[in-house]
Amino acid sequence: QVQLVESGGGLVQAGGSLRLSCAASGRTFSNYAMGWFRQAPGKEREFVAAISRLSFSTAYADSVKGRFTISRDNAKNTVYLQMNNLKAEDTAVYYCAAGGQFRDVTNMNTDYWGKGTLVTVSS
Repeated sequence: QVQLVESGGGLVQAGGSLRLSCAASGRTFSNYAMGWFRQAPGKEREFVAAISRLSFSTAYADSVKGRFTISRDNAKNTVYLQMNNLKAEDTAVYYCAAGGQFRDVTNMNTDYWGKGTLVTVSS
C-alpha cells in the first residue's frame, strides 16, 4: 500500500502562484510514477501532469503547459506541482496518484490516490 497526502491548496488571485505537495508513505516511492489530476465542480476528473520514477520524463495537459511544473524528490518521498499564472478555470480539487508505469499514469490508470486538496482561483 502507498498512502498519499496532498497539501498546499488554498485561495489565490488570478495570476498568482501555488505549490502543491504530495507526501507518500508505505512502499518505495521511487518505484512509482506519479501524477497530478484535478476535478472541478460538475466536471470529470482530468489529467494535469505526470513524472516518471527518476524524473527522466514529464507530461502535461495542454491547458497547463508552460504554467505548471511537476517535480519530485525521492529522498523526501514527495512530489510537487508548481502552479504559476493561475486562472479561474484552474479552480478544482487537486489529487496526486501513484502508478507503476509513466504511460499508465498519464492515462489515469493509477494504483493509489490521495484525498485531494482544494485550489480556488478568484478572478
